[in-house]
Amino acid sequence: MSSSGKPEIEAAYDGLEKEVPDRVARWIHWLRDPKARWVRWPVGLLLIFGSFLWFLPIIGLEWLPIGLLLIAQDVPFLRKPVGRMMLALESAWRRLERWWKERRRR
Repeated sequence: MSSSGKPEIEAAYDGLEKEVPDRVARWIHWLRDPKARWVRWPVGLLLIFGSFLWFLPIIGLEWLPIGLLLIAQDVPFLRKPVGRMMLALESAWRRLERWWKERRRR
C-alpha cells in the first residue's frame, strides 16, 4: 500500500457513494474533483462544525466523518487514517444492515 493514503480515501469515497441516494452520490462525486477544492473545504468544515450540534433533530454526529473525508482529500497525512475510519464505519454499517434484515425475517 502506498503511504499517501490515496487507495484508502478512494475506497472510502466509493463505499460512501454506494450507500447514499443517487442525487447525493453525484454531489459527492463532484466534490471529489480537484477543481472543487474551493467548495470542498468550506463544506467539509461546515459538516465538521455542524456535527457538534448533534442534539438538533436534522444535524447529527454522522456529519463528522463525511466532513473529515472531504478535508482529508486535500490533507495528505489525514488520508490514510480517515480512509480507514470510513472503511471501518462502512463495514460496521453493512453488519448492522445484515443483522437488521435477519432480525426482521424471524
